[in-house]
Amino acid sequence: MTDLIGKRIVLGVSASIAAFKAVALASELVKAGALVDVIMTPDATSFVQPLSFSAIVHRPVVTSLFTASDEGVAHVARGTEADAFVVAPTTADCLAGLALGLGHNALLATALSSRAPLILAPAMETLMFEHPATQANLATLVGRGATVVEPTIGRLASGRSGRGRMAEPSDIVAAIRVRLSRAQDLAGRRIVVTAGGTHEPIDPVRFIGNRSSGKMGYAVAEAARDRGAQVILISGPSALTPPAGVEVRNIETALDLQAAIHDAIGDADAIVMAAAVADYRVASVADHKLKRTGEDLVLRLVPNPDIIAGIKDAPLVKIGFAAETDDLMTNATNKLFRKGLDLIVANDVSAAGSGFGTDTNEVVLIDAAGAERLPLLPKRTVADRILDRLVGLLAR
Repeated sequence: MTDLIGKRIVLGVSASIAAFKAVALASELVKAGALVDVIMTPDATSFVQPLSFSAIVHRPVVTSLFTASDEGVAHVARGTEADAFVVAPTTADCLAGLALGLGHNALLATALSSRAPLILAPAMETLMFEHPATQANLATLVGRGATVVEPTIGRLASGRSGRGRMAEPSDIVAAIRVRLSRAQDLAGRRIVVTAGGTHEPIDPVRFIGNRSSGKMGYAVAEAARDRGAQVILISGPSALTPPAGVEVRNIETALDLQAAIHDAIGDADAIVMAAAVADYRVASVADHKLKRTGEDLVLRLVPNPDIIAGIKDAPLVKIGFAAETDDLMTNATNKLFRKGLDLIVANDVSAAGSGFGTDTNEVVLIDAAGAERLPLLPKRTVADRILDRLVGLLAR
């Protein structure tokens, strides 16, 4: 995913056993399009060799306060050009140095010369993390505007278990995206996104469902978060990991979804209805597992409420989806006007690369003024194209 293209990220690595995870973090940042400069404390090189980083970022790794570069003194050059300064792992010693404004190694000196957003991923023993001095240093840095990606609970290097494990690289990348998105075009907006399918129970074991994976809705939620929005993701059953920094509300049935939407949209600016909602539910759900009898099983289905039409008069921008297998334009356009939508995203789910569960989508964006057909694109790119249109709709 290349949503950090051109961003200059300084990755500071301090002396922790978790330094090996910083190599994976560097790799994720490079894959996202960032230009990564790695600065290691001298003791960090005892855990991971600089070559491990330089082979990934294709940039020289700074390990000394006196390293020179083509731009001048390395720590000054890196610090002043950075879009974000990330320290992962951040040891207790490093936290203290950052809080006190020390500059006795290249990492700390770079932090002093940088005015970029500071993102910290602490990693240390539980008692060290919980010590009042460490907590005071964290509070000082947060008070100056730093973002802390909290350590997780798990097995530590000592063999004990507790809070102190460095957050996963994917969560740190998400925090970077959120931090860099604060001045973007959806900053301050509250967006509700629905995703995934619904499960309509037959009995305690079986249900009626659909093939929706939730990938499109999750991509919209992640993209909206990265553009500065406060996002509520209402998700049907899905195997996907929710994006970090997004409020997730899990639902199962269409009636659950209806209630969750009404609860979420009160102060929302927009809703993007990417969920694939069951049109029907079983009229009478059995309270025990139905046994095989050898006879035909007949289920009476009753219609679920038309959820999006039910909020037709709500004062927010409404974007819906139309997953069709025939007469795409006609069916989607009719749905746009019938349900009072501002925009509808139409796609032929029978087309190659555009069905449920794929990582790509080929859609048509339709509003009252006409249609814009997009080529086959990654779902994250489609999500951003949808949000481009949302920005325009919010500005009306």
